Amino acid sequence: MHKILIVEHDRALNNGIALALKAESYLFLQAFCQEEAQELLNTQKVELAVLDLNLPDGDGLEFLKEIKEKYGIPVVLLTARDLEKDIVTGLESGADDYIIKPFSLMALRARVNNQVRKTRSSLQVYQSRDFYFSFQRMEFSKGDRRVELSKTEQKLLQLLVENRGLTLSRNELVERIWADGPKNVDENALSVVVKRLRDKLEDNPAAPRYIKTVYGIGYTWADGRERLSAGGRG
Repeated sequence: MHKILIVEHDRALNNGIALALKAESYLFLQAFCQEEAQELLNTQKVELAVLDLNLPDGDGLEFLKEIKEKYGIPVVLLTARDLEKDIVTGLESGADDYIIKPFSLMALRARVNNQVRKTRSSLQVYQSRDFYFSFQRMEFSKGDRRVELSKTEQKLLQLLVENRGLTLSRNELVERIWADGPKNVDENALSVVVKRLRDKLEDNPAAPRYIKTVYGIGYTWADGRERLSAGGRG
């Protein structure tokens, strides 16, 4: 059973969300304020949170950041805010998806199912002679040195190591990293993120050993001395 936390102050909507997802293999934890949600996160193994941004006892965006930093689980935002700025802020704060009220419960179910599938199928730990990447805990190191990565850099790195040995096209990477897709993303955005990631991981970013460019196509991860798992160190 997948344990999902619903954080929504409107009791009728909270119950409606649980009812809409009832047919799936989910166990629901319901919270109606931030305090209740924090207690459940600290005592239960939650796999995903459906989070209302308008909470009666705290700022939803700040709580989103706390969930991502402390628990590292996917978060689908519920918001009545339809301004582009608020949506962008939510995504930049770590949200994995969002849906604007009023919404179709069928659409919400599809988004939740998608996030659960991604979590179950995605690589959790990558370890080699040179690197240790824990995507679930958001811990990254090169040798004995901790490496701090932005959310966008983490997404790019995870896509590359999950598909190690394969070449991912620039268009595919943009589509999977940015929700707006290639039409609304600056054509240099991917190159900038690749450069930043190389600067942090490569001994010589000008002659990369790991993040290789396949000219005219895209990029590939070339480190072959890895150990992969779904857990942590040890």
